[in-house]
Amino acid sequence: MSSFLYSCTDDQKTEVLALVGDETVANTICNTYDCSFTAVSCVLKYLATQQQDIAEVVAETAPAEVSLSLDIAFLLFSAYLVFGPMQLGFALLCAGAIRSKNSLNVLMKNVLDACTGAIGFYLFGYAFAFGHHLNRSSNRFIGNWNFALSYTTDMSRDDSHATYDGYAMQGWHAWFFQWTFCATATTIVSGAVAERCSFGAYLAYAFFISSFVYPVVVHWVWSQHGWLSAFNTSHDGHALILKTGAIDFAGGGVVHVTGGMAALMGAWIIGPRIGRFDASGKVNEMKGHSATLVVMGTFLLWFGFYGFNPGSNLTIATRAAAIVVSRVAVTTTLSAATAGLVTLFWRYFQSSTWDTVLVCNGCLGGLVGITCGCAVVEPWAAVLCGGVAALVFIGSEHVVLYKMKIDDPVSAVALHLACGLWGLTFPGLLAKPQYVREVYGSYGFGSSVNAAGKYGIFYGGHGQVLLCQFIEALSICGWVGLMMGAFFYVLQAARRLRVPVDQELAGLDVTKHAAEGMQRGPPLPLPQGPASGRSGYSGAPANAAAAGGGGGGGGPPAFYSSGAHAGAPGAVEDSGNYTGQAD
Repeated sequence: MSSFLYSCTDDQKTEVLALVGDETVANTICNTYDCSFTAVSCVLKYLATQQQDIAEVVAETAPAEVSLSLDIAFLLFSAYLVFGPMQLGFALLCAGAIRSKNSLNVLMKNVLDACTGAIGFYLFGYAFAFGHHLNRSSNRFIGNWNFALSYTTDMSRDDSHATYDGYAMQGWHAWFFQWTFCATATTIVSGAVAERCSFGAYLAYAFFISSFVYPVVVHWVWSQHGWLSAFNTSHDGHALILKTGAIDFAGGGVVHVTGGMAALMGAWIIGPRIGRFDASGKVNEMKGHSATLVVMGTFLLWFGFYGFNPGSNLTIATRAAAIVVSRVAVTTTLSAATAGLVTLFWRYFQSSTWDTVLVCNGCLGGLVGITCGCAVVEPWAAVLCGGVAALVFIGSEHVVLYKMKIDDPVSAVALHLACGLWGLTFPGLLAKPQYVREVYGSYGFGSSVNAAGKYGIFYGGHGQVLLCQFIEALSICGWVGLMMGAFFYVLQAARRLRVPVDQELAGLDVTKHAAEGMQRGPPLPLPQGPASGRSGYSGAPANAAAAGGGGGGGGPPAFYSSGAHAGAPGAVEDSGNYTGQAD
């Protein structure tokens, strides 16, 4: 007995086939619908049924497609903010904080650490950070899969049938987003070793930290298999460390402490700039040449932090995710603003003056300090975090320069290491239970956030979070200090870390780039005669020497040009604390 409901005559089938153009579809229509009236009517019935089926499929898949697209767009836009404004901000800040004779050199290094870091992170870094073969046991120390994006390339094809979750975790956008964070960690060191680090040594450093040192830290804290990760649920559904894991939402430890520790090792081993300390160890002022560049760099960095911190939520397509992202933007703003005000009034109460550069550094210290806990603290707590971060910056900057005798031209150690360590501690003090549950409750913290006291101790927490934060801080400092200390020491022993004395004194813009970093063009001609008040003007005002200018007009104010003037060998006295090396 036939299982078909209907059948068509040869003429009816011919008419149906002429309408649909496919014999298989024509047979389906003839066997399913009554075509005795007209062929057109049964074809229309078939199309109506197909439309209903398509609508059901769309209803099932469209939300997932829209959610995936929205999350990827959010992640890419955040990455654009992290890379564009932040990298430009670092470059301008470094250039303004050093002497003009080295500004072009440090700008070039800021460009090339992004270039070098991209290749290192592509070949090795991303695999070490997140690589894990699906059919093999996990490695809690370092990733071991997806080198040169081999797996990402395979699963990112349109016909790969990858699940939404799989592509969201391993797609092209994931590499790009993570690389922008790697580039941030890499560029932190550029200012700490500015004005005396050789070009080859800096490129080698950028490749080493981006391809190995930084990715290992990322794997520990952010990978689903890392031993410190709050996203590792392999221990009966909880994280490995105290069933909690470390709270490092946006990389206060992973990025800033890593970069700050590398900066400390680099600045310590390479030694101070010539003339930074006199023979007795007294500090000589060497202020940057442009507060304008410092302010511009600060605003760009602040802007970039709105990709850095809110973007670290990785998703925004749900109401819960949007709430977290919005809260992070608020806490980030309040911490930076408070830190800026604290440094402003601190300096005023000390000297009755307003220090623009210190305020900029204070704002940046507040941004770094809130990075770890920006998603789990209340707005009032963010104000407290920023205020303390400003004081941490002021105190640590003094200790680094005056007690440790380490020359850090851009205060990278105080900003990123000291403020980063303070930020790592902060969630253990004031992480709100509700926010911890919202952000981490589905991961290694589990559903027992409240019952087990997995939140800040000032909310009544049991201290697991605070202890995990200390473990992360000690682990990162130990790992980065060992790796980067050994790396810089080898370069120093090989006499490849620092430029020769004559090149350092003359300025790297002239000796390495055959150009001044800030060239002045010819002076504008002034009208002659009585109306001008400068009869017989020769191209320079009569008071040019008194104003501190050269043949091209008044020079920069003495406040920004203390120390050796650009391109003036012998302008500072060699204190005897450094012997030249071959480049």
